Amino acid sequence: MEGYIQTLSGGKVKRYVQTLDISNDPQLIAEYRKWHSEEYNWPEIREGIRQVGILEMEIYIRGNHLVMIVDAPADFDWQEAMDRLATLPRQAEWEAFVARFQGCSADARSDEKWQPMERVFRLY
Repeated sequence: MEGYIQTLSGGKVKRYVQTLDISNDPQLIAEYRKWHSEEYNWPEIREGIRQVGILEMEIYIRGNHLVMIVDAPADFDWQEAMDRLATLPRQAEWEAFVARFQGCSADARSDEKWQPMERVFRLY
């Protein structure tokens, strides 16, 4: 296992970890991966994520299980950011587009799909 290089902030950040299961169909999983790749991503979506104050976002996959890790400034307000994100250009279109992989309503917002995870261990 290689691991992933991270850029560490000089100050404190808030970390959010969430999970979501997508369709357990190999073709849909391959397509989901494609639309999240550097080549096929929607630039407006990445820009919107940054506009609401998110510093870093990663999504990991194993089978049809996803884990998303989000780092934001220490004073970040998750609900305020999600409310704003939902109003940005193409965000609703993106959510409707990826809903077919996620098995949810096309009008569901990101924060209605992804479920927060609880940290049970931290190495100090």
